[in-house]
Amino acid sequence: MPTPKTMRCIEITKPGSAEMLQLVQRPIPKPGLNEVLIKVSAAGVNRPDVFQRQGLYPPPQGASDILGLEVAGEIVAMGSIEKVRKDQSHWQVGDQVCALLTGGGYAEYAIAHRDLCLPIPKALTPIEAAALPETYFTVWHNIFDSVFGQGAIQQGETLLVHAGTSGIGTTAIQLTTALGYRVITTSSNDEKCKQCLELGADIAINCQSEDFVSRVKEVTHGHGADVILDMVGGGYVQKNIRAAAFRGRIVSIAFLRGSKVDIDLMPVMLKQLILTGSTLRSRPVEEKAHIAKALLENTWHLFSKKGFGNKTLENKSLKSKKHKNKEIIPRIDKTFPLEKAADAHLLMESNQHMGKILLTNN
Repeated sequence: MPTPKTMRCIEITKPGSAEMLQLVQRPIPKPGLNEVLIKVSAAGVNRPDVFQRQGLYPPPQGASDILGLEVAGEIVAMGSIEKVRKDQSHWQVGDQVCALLTGGGYAEYAIAHRDLCLPIPKALTPIEAAALPETYFTVWHNIFDSVFGQGAIQQGETLLVHAGTSGIGTTAIQLTTALGYRVITTSSNDEKCKQCLELGADIAINCQSEDFVSRVKEVTHGHGADVILDMVGGGYVQKNIRAAAFRGRIVSIAFLRGSKVDIDLMPVMLKQLILTGSTLRSRPVEEKAHIAKALLENTWHLFSKKGFGNKTLENKSLKSKKHKNKEIIPRIDKTFPLEKAADAHLLMESNQHMGKILLTNN
């Protein structure tokens, strides 16, 4: 069937509330050099989309003004190729892929750079795969990547990740435990903490009823967290410094409670901490392609229906707790049809979701 000339997509009529999202018709974009055109099965909804809708996070130069940083679907057209490389020359029309975008995902068709496409794992559906790129690229880059990354976790170290039931949080818990590291997480209520434990977290702290700094120190026998992934900001910044281990790395990737804070830097010096931050969207294609290759080589085999039920890890540092790594399946809270993008944003802003929110094209 030939590709139509127009597509449905979501447009921001003006910066503001979720009601500013409107379903419109636009021409289908054409893939340029090193790009592919994907017929979108589903697109992920992420916190940066909300910020962009509010006028707080403009797209980088050259990116689509349409929201959406990740999709999954079928390649239906390809642009010209600058040069052929053995590792990324195999895409063909008809291939099923998920892809990281700089924008354009809230649509029936989207453009992706060929080097930022990954095959849909055989164990997953296209809708499940749409939940992968933004969070997996982010988590790998900030926790594991030793080349362009920030945290560079080492064997035997402990990760503290805040907002454990968010898309980033659920991904960080599953991937980090699957690769054999210890994970402490925080969340806002007991039910969310229970979900974090079911995903594989060693310790889940209800930050509304417990002081996470004291709890982290307790369960690590005073050592603290070696890597901290923070999406909260605000008052958490000083608390992260207190909770960090000697030579710990604190990586900020969002500031839900604000980016301007007064902090005491003396512990940073005395504990030889690294405070750093990271954004993914504006990074060069070459750096994001490096992450894509690392994900394919190190994590894509983990998406298996067999899971990790036979692999038991003994955690000697966190009360000698034993647990079994479970299969990695993206945690999806809810899907919405494309035209209900405003409802998806309202759910995101409510902070009541546990896992990813997706838009689908039926």
